Amino acid sequence: MLSFLSSSVSRFASTGIQFVQVPVFLHFWSVGLYGEWLILNSLPTYLAFSSTGFGTVAGNKMAMLYASGDEEGSLRVFQSCWWLIVAVCGIVTMAIAGALLFISPHHWLNLRDLSDHDARWILFMLSLCILVGQLEQLLQSAYRAVGRYPFGTLIKSLLSIAAFACTMISVAARRGPMMTAFAYVLANLVGTLVLIIMVMRDLKWVKFGWDHASRKEIRELAGPAIAYMAFPVGVALNLQGTLLAVSYALGPVAVVVFSTARTFSRGALQMVQMVNSTFEPELALSFGSGKIETTRTLHRRSCQLALGVCTVIVAGCLLVGPYVVTKWTGHHIPPDRTLLAILLAGVMVYSLWATSSTLISSVNRHQGMAAVYLSATAATCLACFWLAKHIGLHGAAAGLLLAEVCMMIYVVPASLRIAQDTFWEFAASLLSYPASLRPSALLANVRARRNAQTN
Repeated sequence: MLSFLSSSVSRFASTGIQFVQVPVFLHFWSVGLYGEWLILNSLPTYLAFSSTGFGTVAGNKMAMLYASGDEEGSLRVFQSCWWLIVAVCGIVTMAIAGALLFISPHHWLNLRDLSDHDARWILFMLSLCILVGQLEQLLQSAYRAVGRYPFGTLIKSLLSIAAFACTMISVAARRGPMMTAFAYVLANLVGTLVLIIMVMRDLKWVKFGWDHASRKEIRELAGPAIAYMAFPVGVALNLQGTLLAVSYALGPVAVVVFSTARTFSRGALQMVQMVNSTFEPELALSFGSGKIETTRTLHRRSCQLALGVCTVIVAGCLLVGPYVVTKWTGHHIPPDRTLLAILLAGVMVYSLWATSSTLISSVNRHQGMAAVYLSATAATCLACFWLAKHIGLHGAAAGLLLAEVCMMIYVVPASLRIAQDTFWEFAASLLSYPASLRPSALLANVRARRNAQTN
């Protein structure tokens, strides 16, 4: 229950940040300047893959070792990954600084409102934020290892909200894009320091140093970690690579329109991801215990719940979406029901395959899925550029939908093989509900409670 609540806070915080920032930026900045900020902000996202896999896989191993009473082993994994991430981040930071001395973002990205000097500093500072975030993930994993995942997630959400608030204050004070980026990176550095202090205070087994670091640990984690890194790369391609494709095809103003509509449409994904995070540990436990029938039931019910929740939210978005987007952006973004409908269709397909994929990842069989996801999202960027160039924003949205369909074609059969399920029985289960959840049963239960209270 606590895990679900902490995940809910994290998802709602993420959604709130996405929805609040659009009207704030558009109120204080021009549409063109905000579009260029989105373009610059999209590039550092690709750095997120640099150590994400190691942080996640290390967290899983720390949890298993700590549960078996091997605190020294957990510390060995923690210190090994800490120094690996520090080394990778240091090398990447120097590489970025060197590249920005010779590359002109102003010319390369066709910027108009931002100077070359400001663009270089903004790229460097936003990249630094992404790299520092990798250390935060490892610190969160330390909390997860001792069964305090909800607390670690809650703290990270609060720190993210604080960093976002500092950014919005800078925007509202009209400090300009470069000072806004500086405020953001400073807030993130302070947040990381706070998280380090909290881990040292709360988790006595965690010690910062290199006495327990081991190259052997890195080699053992490398295989699954490298495969896992394909997912954040794919997410970056899907979210930010497509923005760059739209920018090259149609310009910064089109980026704002496309990004705003997609941000609104992706609100339903937060609820889907909460369902996934709730079911994932149960799927791993049931499969690991050899309870295939329970695994099959959990897989069916998770997909059913995610699809049902998503359907309700998508229907509401279709109904009021254009009106909400118009009011939300202060009439800066014209409503486009067709664009929103195509994006929401992609959300529906995503809700099914993403929830089904939870079974694959929970049993550590994600290597093939990672390769397919990376290939599909890379192809999506090319498709978005070509379709946007020839059709416009509706074509770019169709490119996103194509990637979701490709993933569904791969993921659902793969999950059914693990659950030893058939497609037609799985499809039928999505339309059927347990007897206890049917309206007649729920009504009878209410009447029984009333009678019991009366008697």
